[in-house]
Amino acid sequence: MRYVAAYLLAVLGGKASPASADLEKILGSVGIESDGEKLKKVISELNGKSIDQVISQGLEKLSSIPAGGGAAPSATGGATAAPVEEKKEAKKEEKKEESESEDDDMGFALFD
Repeated sequence: MRYVAAYLLAVLGGKASPASADLEKILGSVGIESDGEKLKKVISELNGKSIDQVISQGLEKLSSIPAGGGAAPSATGGATAAPVEEKKEAKKEEKKEESESEDDDMGFALFD
């Protein structure tokens, strides 16, 4: 993936068809050692193709993959009940803390 990203960066930088030296320079600038075979593979696959077309083809492929959806039903009914109980307990604790903060006036009322 890093080689494809470096290729895209080189194209964005103005190189119509980047060479392996261009990609090595980009990867080396962030401390990544490059593998010559992988560089050749990426360059041979993308060389001569419009990046816009490659991206649009990839988006078409991604659109056919189902993604997201509703939450999966739980196998046990108790798994969903525990968070609800925890929320109720947290609300009770918050109410207790609020009542304790009311006693911070040390017995002096504002209008006594």
